[in-house]
Amino acid sequence: MAGDGALLLGLVEEFVTGLQDSKAADTATGVKKGQFAVLELVEALGSSLTSSEPRTRARGIQLLSQVLQQCCTSLSEKEVQVLTAFYENRLKDHYVITPHVLQGLKALTLCPVLPTGLAVSILKSLFQDVHVQSLMQTDRSCVYNILINLMESREEELKGLGADFVFGFVQAIDGEKDPRNLLLAFQIAQNILYRNYELGSFTEELFEVTSCYFPIDFYPPPNDPHGISREELILSLRAVLAGTPRFAEFLLPLLIEKLDSDVQSSKLDSLQTLAACAAGYGHKELKEFLPSLWSSVRREVFQTASEKVESAGLSALRSLTACLSCSVLDSDSEDSLDTFLDLVLKDCQHHLCEPDLKLVWPSTKLLQTAASASYRASYKITAAVVPLLLEQYNNHTQNAQRRTLVEVLQGFIQPPRGSHTEEADENPLTGYRQPLCALVFSALIESSPALQTAAVRTLTALGTQPGLLSGEDIDLAADHLTRLVLQEEEPQTCSAAMEAAGSLARLHPTAFASRMVPALKQEIFSEAMEECEGRPTAQSQQALRQRSLKALSTVSTHPSLAQETVPIILQALSVSHKGSASFELEEVVSACRSLQQIAELAKDSEESGRYFHQTVIPRLLGLAVQASLQGGGAPNPLTEERVLSAMVPIFSTACGYLHTQLAAHTASLVLSLFLDGDTSLLPENNIPQQFQLLKERPNGWPETQLVCLLMACVCSLPKSVEVPNTDRLLSELEELSCSCVHPFTHTSAAKCFAGLVNKHPAGEQLDSILKRSVKRIESGLSSHDSPNRMQVFTLLLWVSKALLLRYHPLSTTLTDKLLSLLVDRELGTLAADGFALLMNDSTDVLNRACHADVRMMYRQRFFTETAPKLVLGFNCAPEERKSSYLKALSHILNSLPRQVQITELPSLLPLLLEALCCPDHGVQLSTISCLHPLLLDTPQVMTSHLETLLSRLLGLTASPAMKVRVISLQCLKALTRLPEHVVLPSRSRMLRALAVPLGDKKRLVRREAVLARGEWFLLGSPGR
Repeated sequence: MAGDGALLLGLVEEFVTGLQDSKAADTATGVKKGQFAVLELVEALGSSLTSSEPRTRARGIQLLSQVLQQCCTSLSEKEVQVLTAFYENRLKDHYVITPHVLQGLKALTLCPVLPTGLAVSILKSLFQDVHVQSLMQTDRSCVYNILINLMESREEELKGLGADFVFGFVQAIDGEKDPRNLLLAFQIAQNILYRNYELGSFTEELFEVTSCYFPIDFYPPPNDPHGISREELILSLRAVLAGTPRFAEFLLPLLIEKLDSDVQSSKLDSLQTLAACAAGYGHKELKEFLPSLWSSVRREVFQTASEKVESAGLSALRSLTACLSCSVLDSDSEDSLDTFLDLVLKDCQHHLCEPDLKLVWPSTKLLQTAASASYRASYKITAAVVPLLLEQYNNHTQNAQRRTLVEVLQGFIQPPRGSHTEEADENPLTGYRQPLCALVFSALIESSPALQTAAVRTLTALGTQPGLLSGEDIDLAADHLTRLVLQEEEPQTCSAAMEAAGSLARLHPTAFASRMVPALKQEIFSEAMEECEGRPTAQSQQALRQRSLKALSTVSTHPSLAQETVPIILQALSVSHKGSASFELEEVVSACRSLQQIAELAKDSEESGRYFHQTVIPRLLGLAVQASLQGGGAPNPLTEERVLSAMVPIFSTACGYLHTQLAAHTASLVLSLFLDGDTSLLPENNIPQQFQLLKERPNGWPETQLVCLLMACVCSLPKSVEVPNTDRLLSELEELSCSCVHPFTHTSAAKCFAGLVNKHPAGEQLDSILKRSVKRIESGLSSHDSPNRMQVFTLLLWVSKALLLRYHPLSTTLTDKLLSLLVDRELGTLAADGFALLMNDSTDVLNRACHADVRMMYRQRFFTETAPKLVLGFNCAPEERKSSYLKALSHILNSLPRQVQITELPSLLPLLLEALCCPDHGVQLSTISCLHPLLLDTPQVMTSHLETLLSRLLGLTASPAMKVRVISLQCLKALTRLPEHVVLPSRSRMLRALAVPLGDKKRLVRREAVLARGEWFLLGSPGR
């Protein structure tokens, strides 16, 4: 022990007189290990603590405090009591000692064995002996942390101080300016208010000492290491101000005063604070100030030019109305809500009689917001406003005025999000059901498309609320919507009618199944007749048929409706296959798109999913197979690439999202059809038994191109579903993709192969498949005379993408092979464009919607690995092949996130500038498309290359390609964002040069030239 004592004395000596701060950690370690106790340390510090030199005493207390900070949890109750008394006494000592005393007290407040009564003792000493605002920022922070620690662990003791605690806190923070400390002070104030500390007679003092910071005008400096944001301070202070209704008499006048400010941020903060306070205050606290508050809110909504301020004003109004709606009515008391709403109606209601004036919309927003706050408010405002709007509609005869009134009415009918109306409450509109329906139905037959569109949306609002449309009204609504869909020429009205039909059909499927669906079916299967007979021409009949098909899909929002509409679409496809009606190619494509939309709508319906797998997919596949096996004669639309491509999403959606178990069964049957010719899946038996859809034969492309439908089935399955006969399937797909001369077929086969490889589990089987494929690719590409070289190249692209997405090691080998093809005379340009395929999302395969294995940030990784190779290849390539490297690089850059582009721009800028000289328009367009957003974000990077950039962009303004001319002018405009001293010397030259494209033959080019020249003209102007 004697040795330990000597060691302790040595440590104390080295810290106090030797000024070796590291000895504090050594001393704390000794205490933790039990070599010596804390009180022994106090004894060892005896001469230091009693020294006549304040700085020596400060060093001694600093050592003790630093040890306590590390050992506070291991102290005994007796040690805590002794140390607390010691530290309280030291608070009366010299001011240089105070910071270290505060650190020690902070450590003691964290002790779990702090004896009862010491918390109050510490606080009294602090409030009595320390003038907090004379301390440094860190020391003030320490005081606030002491208060927070004690409020967390000794709340009941602190509450025993009564209002004295609040008084001490008010004195402590009065005059605080540092935002770091303000966050702590606001936290303490919140604890006082929300934990019900006694405020006594110091309510106003607490309000004044916190509200003096309202509104917060702190803006952190750039690169602030403390991370204090203005928003944090605003929200923390707002929580204090809204913490107790006792602040209302002081806060509400302050908010009204701040709302008169011209500073937008002050208005916004005041309105948001008012909304927060109204949510916590009662109607009694608000009652006195309601007229002034309403006047301020109304003014901000009526006059503001800021959407944020307007939105905050409406939120404040909603909170005020909701608060007043919670008031309990006494027989003797005045209804505050009724009085307040009378003010709102008085100032807003008369504006609804002036639909031509601009105040109609602010008034509408205010009334609708107040009505949305509660059922009581909604009932009163509806009773006042709806009859007025009905009357005004009948009084006004102009369609524009009527449209405005109908749009206003829609807002009162449509329940806003977050509405407080309970299901048990009667709808306030129930009493006006009949006149509302009459108004809407009369507006639907007006000649104005804008009025009809407004009426359609109002009809939707009526129909989506229970009890506002009777059965007869719903039937009439379905008839009107059918008429608008089939007869209305205005696209906006027709689109609104379809959207309304979809919304209402979800709630009332029977009415639409019996009225709209038969009418659409009749229109789809009616033949075009002569215009003189009152029927549309063949051209308009085609458009009408497409519109009807689209309407069928839009209205299929209920499973029962889908089973009514899908057979009609399938019948249309069957009729087009048999040639018994004059269906054009566009109409067949529209039918397929309609089926795909219905499949999307059916994702959440198990019933619809089963229907698609058991009926739709077999029927579609059967029609496609029949069409492919059909001999000569008239061309069949179901063999067209556009139709098959439109069928692909139907199969993908069904197998990817509709009923996973049935999807696996469907995929298995589809595989049997393609591999073995098994027709058990197909609904009809008039198909020859001997056919092979994956075998290439002369003129066999109608059958083999159906591989796109196989791709849609098997490549969209979830990863949990195992594809049977994978080896055989991949082998046949590889053979088809490399040997078929039909472009659509071999591309679809390559896609299917890639989609399966992407999701194939890692292991020897996958390695064997890839080894065989890579060997086939290398041999096919090495022979320049090979007739199948293009097909092999297509397979290389898609397999490279499949492996790149999943980070397979072999992807680097295939990418290097693709890079080597950039100098190939036959495939170089295609290889460069292939990098766009690698980097961009594919629509039908290898995407997340198809459950592909897509790793995060694969584009960034590919860029990091490939960009240096492209730069090296560019430098070594012959002059005539350099453009391929530039095009490949620009494709990769265009697909990268903006932040990555900005980071890499300085190193690649010389190469991009070189690309602007490339004669290939594709390279030019890709490069300037990449440069334009970067010029907007980081123009300063271009400073050292300004002259080169200006001359090359000016040259591109005369490019034969319009898109190149447009974007080059946009880039020239963006260059004016550079510092004026950099670009001003070029102003005269640019004005002369930009005068030329002002006479361009294309309007879009002339428009961009005007904008660019205008920016250059304004360079150097005052106030720019």
